Amino acid sequence: MQSKLLFGVTFILTTAVVVVGFLLHNLERQQAAQVCFENHCFDVELAVTPGERRNGLMFKETLEENSGMLFVFEGSGVHSFWMKNVPISLDIIWFDEGGRVVDVAENAQPCPEMPCPSIGSGKEANYVVEINGGAARRLGLKVGDKLTIKY
Repeated sequence: MQSKLLFGVTFILTTAVVVVGFLLHNLERQQAAQVCFENHCFDVELAVTPGERRNGLMFKETLEENSGMLFVFEGSGVHSFWMKNVPISLDIIWFDEGGRVVDVAENAQPCPEMPCPSIGSGKEANYVVEINGGAARRLGLKVGDKLTIKY
């Protein structure tokens, strides 16, 4: 009887530690991040884990004017995207670890049904930011420009 009670208490405490750790991790991750170009900044949601990067902005009906999503990769690589279940057009901007823009896909269009085309730059990047379609052109953002991430 005593061993069952000890097991139960240990199980509850272990579960509580895991849940609290998960909640603290998520709270840390919800800190505001910004991607800035010259004097214009976008408040971005972070996509750091493979699951977050896979889901991206799927099912997001609207995107505030100065907001977006920042995809953070473990290292430099060629990263492709698609617009499956993304109901809004987006500008997709690839940039390297130094913040230099290596490619821009303007006005990527929603893909309501399969097959959805892959949108890639063919150039290595460490980060990708997605913002509302047309914003890059409006700001004059182009390959070679510098972006800054503020966590």
